[in-house]
Amino acid sequence: MPNSTHLTEYADLPVVEFPATEAKEPAPGELAAALADPGSVAWRLRADPYEAAETFPAYFARFLADVDTARVGALVIGTWGDGPESPSTVPRDLLIAHAEAFPSLRALFFGDIVYEENEISWIEQSDLSPLAAAFPALEELAVRGTGETSVGGGRLDLHLPEHTGLRTLTVQSGGLPGRVCRGIASSGLPALENLELWLGVDTYGCDTTPQDLAPVLSGGAFPALRYLGLRNAEGIDDWIAVLAGAPVTASLDVLDLSLGTLTDTGAEALIGAADAFRHLRRLDLHHHYVSEGTAERLRAALPGVEVDLSDVQSPRAHDGEFHYYTAVSE
Repeated sequence: MPNSTHLTEYADLPVVEFPATEAKEPAPGELAAALADPGSVAWRLRADPYEAAETFPAYFARFLADVDTARVGALVIGTWGDGPESPSTVPRDLLIAHAEAFPSLRALFFGDIVYEENEISWIEQSDLSPLAAAFPALEELAVRGTGETSVGGGRLDLHLPEHTGLRTLTVQSGGLPGRVCRGIASSGLPALENLELWLGVDTYGCDTTPQDLAPVLSGGAFPALRYLGLRNAEGIDDWIAVLAGAPVTASLDVLDLSLGTLTDTGAEALIGAADAFRHLRRLDLHHHYVSEGTAERLRAALPGVEVDLSDVQSPRAHDGEFHYYTAVSE
């Protein structure tokens, strides 16, 4: 599963974790090198998931004191304490309050939380629009979790009225609500080149429809868009006809429909509408349920396109029915 291990690399930099407890001895080699050159790594801040959230501010203050944050270009925020009931407002508000300490920050991953720490649908996200606004030079933002089915009832919001720096936006979810997609689709992101949305399943909050993404699909919302990912989607077969007729598809270099439940039905739709996809440089379909014969026909229908049909899955039989699962579910 993509959320089974913590990030080891982010924004083309190795990830180094800032210690959760104050060291009593000199820093080990990797950490010492990172402290000497803070811009050479992506720093991860991660508290014990079952420590009180009130301890995170002290941890963050120690990071500010020990690291030359003016040189930090990439941050990864992991768990912030209090298990599934702790909202992301704690690290969010700290970053906003100390935004001036991070003038070089260009990439932020908010929620590097693996399933052993917290199920993806329980991650307590909140309104992250003010966080993005606090860093107008931010070029890459990734968020894991929406909080839609969380214990504490947190809810992700990500409407950015204007952000001229953001080039890559990713939302990883077990179930992405339509309201979040509508907020993103109505954002002012003129430089956005990469949009990756994990739609997930309806059991965990996905009620997104093509209408929620209409401004994106029309090509009008983000004119610079070259990569579109509709990933980890339970009903991805139903999106093929929509994408084939969407003006945005003609301007894409990469269409990523991976991690979902693509079947022969969706693959046949791709073959039938091949003219709409032949200009792509890459079509990513890995983690799918397409039969070998149909996969070969799909490749033949898209000559010159790099089609990734790796990671073939088999449906699971239960009570006489076949069931298809996304890569990240619970």
